Amino acid sequence: MRIWNVKIIIAGGGTGGHLFPGVAVAEEFLKRNENNSVLFIGTERGLEEKILPDMGFQLRTIDVEGIKEKGLMKSIGASLKIPRSLVQSFMIIRKFCPDIVVGVGGYASGPAVITAHFMGIKTAIAEQNAIPGLTNRILGRFVNRAFLTFSETKRWFSEKKVVVTGNPIRKEFSKGKKCPEKTDDRFTLFIFGGSQGAHTINRTVLDSIEYLKGIKDKLKIIHQTGNDDIKWVTEVYTDYGMDAEVFPFINDMASAYRSADLLICRAGATTIAEITASGKAAILVPFPLAANDHQTRNAHVLAAAGAAEMIPERNLSGKLLAEVILRFYRNPEAIRKIEEGSIKLGNIGAAADIVDECLALVQKSA
Repeated sequence: MRIWNVKIIIAGGGTGGHLFPGVAVAEEFLKRNENNSVLFIGTERGLEEKILPDMGFQLRTIDVEGIKEKGLMKSIGASLKIPRSLVQSFMIIRKFCPDIVVGVGGYASGPAVITAHFMGIKTAIAEQNAIPGLTNRILGRFVNRAFLTFSETKRWFSEKKVVVTGNPIRKEFSKGKKCPEKTDDRFTLFIFGGSQGAHTINRTVLDSIEYLKGIKDKLKIIHQTGNDDIKWVTEVYTDYGMDAEVFPFINDMASAYRSADLLICRAGATTIAEITASGKAAILVPFPLAANDHQTRNAHVLAAAGAAEMIPERNLSGKLLAEVILRFYRNPEAIRKIEEGSIKLGNIGAAADIVDECLALVQKSA
């Protein structure tokens, strides 16, 4: 395929689940040609504002927020921002002159993608979950391509637009099992609840410590808590004398994955993609209020394949979590089997497949 300098806008973000697939696509574009140009469109309140500048990516922001599941007055206020977000998107797009705009989910995705469509620019969306959200269902009527993580999502989109690619992961995860393995002899737990943390997981892990005291000297903990819980979680670990590294947010997630024997985390689509690409064993605690309960569906896929352990949040307790941790600690073979199942489900080529399709679209319009 002929490749020339391409300009791409990646729109969306808010949380890591939306943003990091976009980063993976951006990295692949730049890997193909260092003269390609990438611009992100997001919001000032999203995770993108905090991390993209440090990663060397350009970011422009628009004023937009969600409407669904808000009170009447907040919904009206959010609706009134839509015209302004469309104008802001138009100004950004006109100045940057992209060849293609890709929406990756999140509040900024809708205005940017729909504006690009009506400006005659090639557009695409990436849907991470099995059941798409309302915004992507609407955008699916306008875009040139819909990149899906799951085959079952096809029914929501026109067949001629759909490409099942899997969920793109950042380049540091794509090395998979070739990455250096952990060197610490202690049993290492990596606990996280997404980019913003998960209070329920944080609380339950701390409740489990009482039952794990017998292996305290053989246990190491890496814990991403989110901003709200870091002080409290750190204090509890200190009181118990646990060897714990506690962070509000971890930029280098791939290194944290590689250093761990067992993960305890939610089951968002991006987390699942990273777990399986890394071939790691995990205890999954799906967030029960996720849209369409997609995290439970994600976790079921891995659990049914013997690639993870799942604990529904309604069943979660410190005692139960400790029992599962101890079972894996005492049975390394069980971890090895789950790791084998996990790596079989991994897809490290999703970003490359998406970029191939985007370049083909651009080439057709050239």
